[in-house]
Amino acid sequence: MSSVTDSYELQQEAVEQICASRDKINSELSKVIVGQREAIDQLLISLFSGGHCLLTGPPGLAKTLLVHSISQIFRLKFQRIQFTPDLMPADITGTEILEENTDGRRTMQFVPGPIFANVILADEINRTPPKTQAALLEAMQEHQVTAAGVRYPLEEPFFVLATQNPIEMEGTYPLPEAQLDRFMFNVIIDYLPEDDEVAVVSQTTSRDPEPIEAMLDSADIQRFHQVVRMVPAAEAVVRYAVQLASASRPGQADTADFIDQWVNWGAGLRAAQNMVLGAKAKALLDGRTHITVEDIQSLAHATMRHRILVGYRAEAEGVSVEKVIDELLETVPVPGA
Repeated sequence: MSSVTDSYELQQEAVEQICASRDKINSELSKVIVGQREAIDQLLISLFSGGHCLLTGPPGLAKTLLVHSISQIFRLKFQRIQFTPDLMPADITGTEILEENTDGRRTMQFVPGPIFANVILADEINRTPPKTQAALLEAMQEHQVTAAGVRYPLEEPFFVLATQNPIEMEGTYPLPEAQLDRFMFNVIIDYLPEDDEVAVVSQTTSRDPEPIEAMLDSADIQRFHQVVRMVPAAEAVVRYAVQLASASRPGQADTADFIDQWVNWGAGLRAAQNMVLGAKAKALLDGRTHITVEDIQSLAHATMRHRILVGYRAEAEGVSVEKVIDELLETVPVPGA
């Protein structure tokens, strides 16, 4: 009985720590980042849920600075990998080299690559060939790499943020839909409003940024992962997430006409799983211990925009994937409404 009580007290402590840390994290990030509240919230939700993120946005919007700053707050090891057409899998995972021992014997020693960190920023992942992309995506899925038949576990927690440049698509290798599905969210980082841009220019041209203070560590993050999964979810809310994902698939018996007209490929089951898991993390960050339909709806765009493939008819009519998701949110019945 005492072990159950101790476990409950530890869970409560973690819940209180998550709630209390949100304002502190935002305060620390505001030292170097102006605006981007929604993107920051989605990154924190993904981090606390144990998921990976795609970051989509033009260059020069402080994506690297944002990710590096988050890793500093949590005392996590950060590595940035610039993906190029000549990048090889061993450049990411590591390689074996021949070394001479003190007794003169030569043996093969594994030298870990930059993937052996807690937070990985995979910059312009669509600029490297599929073989190298696959090496990163295998590490994301298995949390380990294999070299010369030997498996090497990665450090926990392990969090990958991959950027794609939406402007220059020439000479790129777009990720297949099955690989995009491994990312929990696709976070959009867009240009700031004019007032925020004025604040950025004033801040960066007048003084050095204040140092970021660490407040949590990797053990806290791993505990948060466990606590997030223990947040209760009503069956009606889970069913709503499943219905949102399934309603995006064309060719089904009950598919809406606009889906059949505009969508070539819909979201799979992993979309519903990530919406529910993300909703649990969001609830804790908001100081709640249960999830709501509003939590699911607020994460629908980030969860499904990289999982739905629109067709040529949608492109011809100027219909974006965001419009498709908006229509889904309007047409899928809300439980209890």
